[in-house]
Amino acid sequence: MPSIWLSIQTGKHHGIRRHAEVGLAEVGRRARERGADTFVVADSHWMNSMSFHINGKARHQGSYASHELPHFIADLEYDYPGCQELAQLIGEEINAGGQKSMVHDVKDLGLEYATLVPMHFMNRDGNPLAVVPVGCNIYSSIDENRRVGEAIARAVLRSDRKVAFLASGSLSHQFPPNEISSQYLDKISNPINEQADRLVLDQWRTGRIAEFLSALPAYNERFTGEAAMADTAMLFGILGWDGYSGHGEQLCDYFPSSGTGQVIVDFPIPDGLKA
Repeated sequence: MPSIWLSIQTGKHHGIRRHAEVGLAEVGRRARERGADTFVVADSHWMNSMSFHINGKARHQGSYASHELPHFIADLEYDYPGCQELAQLIGEEINAGGQKSMVHDVKDLGLEYATLVPMHFMNRDGNPLAVVPVGCNIYSSIDENRRVGEAIARAVLRSDRKVAFLASGSLSHQFPPNEISSQYLDKISNPINEQADRLVLDQWRTGRIAEFLSALPAYNERFTGEAAMADTAMLFGILGWDGYSGHGEQLCDYFPSSGTGQVIVDFPIPDGLKA
């Protein structure tokens, strides 16, 4: 979320998301420790209205300002390698699974902040890992995105890459009314949203994944899931859906940001999936 970027700027909000900064850096450290050479990112701010899209550029380079919140994020310079081969494989596997996807190598197709902000903390090494962004279709179903996740896993297994997958979106995602939005930088929009989010976190931490997934469509609808919670469904599609036997490790405290629910959680890949 953009307040993490705000947190590292000088001024009155400096340091407000320090625990999230540390959590994201830890994700990057773990990815390298486990041998990853590529981040595949389901970016909830690269929102698609038709098909599924993959950014297949060989290099991602530019300077970014948020069109949504330019007072939060501006002049964010970035330079990351891409992975055209993996992007093509992901597109092929999504299509092979009966869905429509397109892989793009377009000069002016830049990155969005759901990729850029985490990568700033996770991928700052002098030799950055490759980045392959996947868009989130805002009109897709949970089941469609599960199948996209399965396709990503198949593509990785066909490739020679070692991949860390980042589901970059929120938990509940209800914004407050515009007239009072400035009062909610550190507040949840509705107490029931936080209660639902904390239940989800308990399910993840204790490995009650099937229980969570059975309620995911309703959770997405009732608590205003970001980008149809496409990133979340892709994540669990990669992990094996309700057959996933692991559990999530929470890397920072749950916190609200502009009314939405935020957290960082690590889900280890099961032994049977060498992605």
